[in-house]
Amino acid sequence: MVADSKGNSDISFAGIFASSAFAACFAEICTIPLDTAKVRLQLQKKAVAGDAAALPKYRGMLGTVATIAREEGAVALWKGIIPGLHRQCIYGGLRIGLYEPVKNLYVGKDHVGDVPLSKKILAALTTGALGITVANPTDLVKVRLQAEGKLAPGVPRRYTGALNAYSTIVRQEGIGALWTGIGPNVARNAIINAAELASYDQVKQTILKIPGFTDNVVTHLFAGLGAGFFAVCIGSPVDVVKSRMMGDAVYKSTLDCFIKTLKNEGPLAFYKGFLPNFGRLGSWNVIMFLTLEQVQVTKIVSPFGYYLLRRSLVRGAMDVQMFFFVRDSDIKTLLLDTFIEICFAFIKILERLRIYLKLR
Repeated sequence: MVADSKGNSDISFAGIFASSAFAACFAEICTIPLDTAKVRLQLQKKAVAGDAAALPKYRGMLGTVATIAREEGAVALWKGIIPGLHRQCIYGGLRIGLYEPVKNLYVGKDHVGDVPLSKKILAALTTGALGITVANPTDLVKVRLQAEGKLAPGVPRRYTGALNAYSTIVRQEGIGALWTGIGPNVARNAIINAAELASYDQVKQTILKIPGFTDNVVTHLFAGLGAGFFAVCIGSPVDVVKSRMMGDAVYKSTLDCFIKTLKNEGPLAFYKGFLPNFGRLGSWNVIMFLTLEQVQVTKIVSPFGYYLLRRSLVRGAMDVQMFFFVRDSDIKTLLLDTFIEICFAFIKILERLRIYLKLR
């Protein structure tokens, strides 16, 4: 795993924090349309039998994305991007940056050999919980902005933007309201953080035992997707409860939300938005872990380290292109071209990060 590398000890906390935050923000921009679709599906209540007017408005990942784009415009898919970036700068940096020191604290300074899986999970649970406790206000604002759909003519929007949402919530509901849903949010992010880190490590280890696979970008790609899949499977129920508590004020507590959802809609309601959630977390994990895998073996603050990182990303794009190449497949060609463009765009972000860290 990323944090287990010996080379990681040569990178300062500030460097790891900044790298994680930049990578998380880049992933957020790429995947937030799927996150918006996920939130809308999770907040959608079950239709009453025989009530044609109450039929579900959103159906499936692509259907939800298409409905939002058609009714509200494509820009609406990026609702909540500003608080989303706020969240990733804080949470994305803390959960990765604190992981190594917290893990070392649990195993003790005299520990020799491999770190037990239980200690890794415990460290990831801790950093996930700490990070989201600080970042909860940004998550609340993000969900509320994403939850607001198309309004009737003449009806004003609840919030005009992210900063207005922060101030309005504090003014109307009190500063404590910024931590609405903190219970399920801590549970969700602690669980998902542990699932991502532990499953990434295990999936990568398993893949490397398969003949033909090496420790390159293709392996990191599959391991990242595996981490996202396990994280969604384990964390989806608390994610649904978190979204509903933050987006709807009718629930009195976490337990009340859980019981009402289970009673009114059945257990499958806790897996609403599973596909968009997996699509988002899968791609998010690929970008995040791909970045950290490269950062742990190079120092991007140095010109040579940046050169190695840039070269590894370019070669990684070529590895993926060769692995997935299929003749006469326009869709796959488009996807591969998009992936390569993302790699080169990310290289530019890393260059700015390197300059920033060097100036500091």
